[in-house]
Amino acid sequence: MKTLEAISTIAGKYFAVWVIGIAMIAFMAPDPFLTLSGYITILLGVVMFGMGLTLKAVDFKIVLTNPLPVIIGVCAQFIIMPLVAFLIAYLLNLPAELAAGLVLLGSVPGGTASNVMVYLAKGNLPLSIAMTSLSTLLAPIATPFILLMLAGQWLPVDPMSMFMSIIQVIIIPIVLGIVIRRYLPRVVEKSITVIPLISVLAIIIIVSAVVAGNASNIASAGLLIFTAVALHNAFGLLIGYLTALALKLDESNRRAISIEVGMQNSGLGVALAAAHFGPLAALPSAVAAVWHNISGPILATYWSKKQVNLDQPFNAEVPESENKAQI
Repeated sequence: MKTLEAISTIAGKYFAVWVIGIAMIAFMAPDPFLTLSGYITILLGVVMFGMGLTLKAVDFKIVLTNPLPVIIGVCAQFIIMPLVAFLIAYLLNLPAELAAGLVLLGSVPGGTASNVMVYLAKGNLPLSIAMTSLSTLLAPIATPFILLMLAGQWLPVDPMSMFMSIIQVIIIPIVLGIVIRRYLPRVVEKSITVIPLISVLAIIIIVSAVVAGNASNIASAGLLIFTAVALHNAFGLLIGYLTALALKLDESNRRAISIEVGMQNSGLGVALAAAHFGPLAALPSAVAAVWHNISGPILATYWSKKQVNLDQPFNAEVPESENKAQI
């Protein structure tokens, strides 16, 4: 078990390296990875099950005790990111599938890797966890509705079918993980350190499948896709911070909201795009799986060196999900 824990820690620590490496291999030699596309939904369910195993009732406490920052953050996430994606798609004149895929990336909830980034950035960690959890629970309603409003002009959107997909690959695995943690806590505690390894393996398989299936598209439009994703991420981080600043939240809350708004659950974006729009639409989320895990640590490292003036003491408890790479 100690060997697995050590491997798991290394897998989480160098997550971006593994994702970039597997993406390059899948691009140069796609054939061995093409058969993996049928497992994307199952693998994302495994990652979400792992998230459920780490959730506790205390993670939602801030929603009841100090709901305003959570509400502001979640609203910003589901308003800023879809609209920014919509504008970028128009300004860059993206093809229909890529445009819909970028809007989809902007419409999914926050990724759990953001919790680790907020911790490293000396942000409000309980707020970050609450935002990730609440936005994920709201996704079955919010994501299909936003896509219907913003992406329907490019590709047909079936909101009910998408609602059911999110329930199946996100909500059910998370709830199952929470239930197992509640009734089998000792078993969960013994295995929790291996979750990062499982998550990393699932994510690199998802990324490799999408890259392999779109190798020719990446060769012809790779720079355009990367530009769109990088701009989307940068504007999300910036506008998220400015929104919190304009509403006079303290620095720790600004950092948490910035990172939460800027980092999406790109795994869900890949799964939904592949299932409802086609493989090309999954590319923005696949690129985001790599880029968010590069830009996030860069910003977190910068902020970690800046003093935070808090109205309340910084919660320095290390999140259970630290080093757990999820998208």
